Amino acid sequence: MYEKLAKRIDGIAEELKMTRRDFHKHAETGWLEMRTASLVARKLTNLGYEVLIGADVCKDEERMGLPPQDVLDQHYQWALEHGADPEFVQNTRGGFTGVIGILRCGEGPVVAMRFDMDALGVVEAENEQHRPSREEFASMTPGMMHACGHDGHTTIGLGTAAILAEIKDQLTGTVKLIFQPAEEGVRGSHSIVEHGHLDDVDYVMGAHLMGSEDDECYICPGLAGTLATTKLDVVFKGKPAHAGVDPQLGKNAMLAAATAVMNIQAIPRHGGGDSRINVGTLHAGSGRNVVCDNAKMELEVRGETTEVNAYMEAYTLDILRGAAMMHGCTLETKKMGSAAAIECTPAFTEHIKKVCTEKLHMKYQNPGDMGGSEDFAYMTKRVIEKGGQACFTGIRIPCSAPFHNSGFDFDERALTMGVKFYTGMVWDLLGKGEN
Repeated sequence: MYEKLAKRIDGIAEELKMTRRDFHKHAETGWLEMRTASLVARKLTNLGYEVLIGADVCKDEERMGLPPQDVLDQHYQWALEHGADPEFVQNTRGGFTGVIGILRCGEGPVVAMRFDMDALGVVEAENEQHRPSREEFASMTPGMMHACGHDGHTTIGLGTAAILAEIKDQLTGTVKLIFQPAEEGVRGSHSIVEHGHLDDVDYVMGAHLMGSEDDECYICPGLAGTLATTKLDVVFKGKPAHAGVDPQLGKNAMLAAATAVMNIQAIPRHGGGDSRINVGTLHAGSGRNVVCDNAKMELEVRGETTEVNAYMEAYTLDILRGAAMMHGCTLETKKMGSAAAIECTPAFTEHIKKVCTEKLHMKYQNPGDMGGSEDFAYMTKRVIEKGGQACFTGIRIPCSAPFHNSGFDFDERALTMGVKFYTGMVWDLLGKGEN
C-alpha cells in the first residue's frame, strides 16, 4: 500500500507545485490568512470533509497578537479582490482564520495533523537569482512574504487531504487536519487548543521544512530543542511637562523604559537551562523640550524549558513594575504570544522513524535541536496531558537562503515528501487491509 500511495502522490506533484506557488504569491501574515483559509475550506469541502472555520476553530478571547481592526478590515477587502472564496471568506472576518477538516472513518483512533498557514512581514527579493521572482510567483502582497515555508506546509496539508479522501473506505478512525493561523510570533495554536479541538486526539503530528546542507532530502522525527517563549508589549505612561521651565512636574516614561531595558538585560540566569531576552523595539517621546509621557517597547523572553521561561517572564515583569514605580509612571503589559517547549513522546517518535525509513524508504537524519520557538507545543502538551502521543518532525530539504530571509525559497520536492510522510503515517495508524 505504501508504494501505491507514493505513486499516486508523485502523480499530483505538478498540482502541488502550482498550489504552493499560488499561496506564495498571495502571502498573508498572522490572523490575516483570509484568502488562504477560504481556499483551504473550499478544497476540503469539495473533498468531502466536515469543515470548521472561523470562530468555530479559534476561541475568540484566547487569540493573541491580533492586528488593529482597521488592518483586519483592509485585508478582508484585499482578500475579496484577490480570489478568496466568497462563501467561506466571510467566516474569517475579524481575523478568525483557522480551518479544520475532519474525515470520519468509523471507530478507531483520532489522528490530528497541524499545518501552519501564515507568512512573515518580509519584503521579498526582486532579482533573477531568486526563483519566485524569476518565475513570476513572488509575493504580490505588500510587505508580506512566505519566508519560512508555511506555503509549503499548507500545500502539503491539502495534498494529504486529497489522498486520504481517496482511501477513506480503507481507514478506520478519525482524521483531523488543522490549518493553523499565526504561528509566527507563537500566537495562533493556543486559541485552537483552548477551543477543545485536541482533547479527543490520540496522535498529533506536525512538521516543519528545514534547510539541508546538500542536495538530499531527509526525514527527522523527534524535532525538539525549541525554546519556550513569551512575547510582551509594554507601555509606560507618565506625565508631560516643559523640560526647561517645570521638569519637576513631569513623570518621565522614557526614563522608566530605559531603567527597565538595562535591568532586564541583567537578569540572573537560571541553572535549569539556557535563557534569552530581547527588547526588540522602544518608541518614546514627542519632542526635545517635552518630558516624555509615553514609551512603548516590544520584548520577548525565552527558556530552554517551560520552567526557565516562566522564571524569565516573572523576573521581567517584576523589573517592569519596579521601573514604572521608580519614575512615577503607570504600566500596561499585554501578552502578544507564547509557547511552551515542544514535547515528543519517545515511543511514537521511534515508531515514526521506523515507518519512514523502512516502509516509506525516506533518508533519515538525526533531527538535533531546532532552536527558536514553535507554538505546536500547545498541541503536543494538550494531547500528552490527555494520554495521547505526539511528535514534531523535520523535513530537511535544500533551501536558497536562511529562513526569514528575503531570498528564501525551498526545493519543491518537499511537497511530495511531506504528503508521503503524513499519508504514510495515517495509513500505518488507521489503515486496514493490505499493508
